Amino acid sequence: MEAALIIFALMVLFAFLGLGVYVTTKVVRAAKRGVDRTITQARRTVEDTTLRAKSFGQVGVAGALAQLRLDLRTSMRATQEALYAGVRTDASLKESIGLFERLSEHGHELDAELKRLEQEPDRQRIAEGLPGLRERTAKITQAADSLRWAARDRARRFASDDLSALSEQIEVESGALQDWSRESVDDLTAAAAEWDAAQTPGTAGPAAGPAAGPGQARDAGGWGAEPRPAALNQAAPTTPYPWQKTPRPESTT
Repeated sequence: MEAALIIFALMVLFAFLGLGVYVTTKVVRAAKRGVDRTITQARRTVEDTTLRAKSFGQVGVAGALAQLRLDLRTSMRATQEALYAGVRTDASLKESIGLFERLSEHGHELDAELKRLEQEPDRQRIAEGLPGLRERTAKITQAADSLRWAARDRARRFASDDLSALSEQIEVESGALQDWSRESVDDLTAAAAEWDAAQTPGTAGPAAGPAAGPGQARDAGGWGAEPRPAALNQAAPTTPYPWQKTPRPESTT
């Protein structure tokens, strides 16, 4: 019995130790990812600042290469942020992200080539190849800009549709409330008129109306239960809601 307890205690101890190692590993990896992400962002910021300074402070081939890299990186980063932020609410952007990832391969290749050319001493040869580099940069940035603006236009259109649908729903609801209010006032007015007529002396005799029910007065002295107008017990009419919100499509086709 004691041996079984010892074995069980050791198993529990090892389980806690394993859990502690697992949690520690996860925390260390998360911290490492956070540090790597911070370092990457800092390096990117420094490199962008350097390129911006080169594009403004240098002329000729060096300034042209820096401007091309800066335009390329700015366009690709803006498109990446727009697509990955939009896919959280619009699943149809997954296809656009796939296209952007393929475009990113060409963008990384061009950026690496431009970075190598910055260290190239033969400026004349680089100047001869600048038109081709500008054309490649323009193709990539135009494609990235097209994806980004298409995603933004799509989000703006759906936001406008949602606002229009909400406005229509509010108008329908307001109309239903107003109709219910008018009908209730009419019912209460009719009930009040019927009540006044029933309380006026000499308006009806014992033989002038239908037979008294269980809840109505049965003697001439009026000591029984007073009649309750039927209109006051009626439920308020309901108004149907024909409007239904159109679900957001998941495909761009």
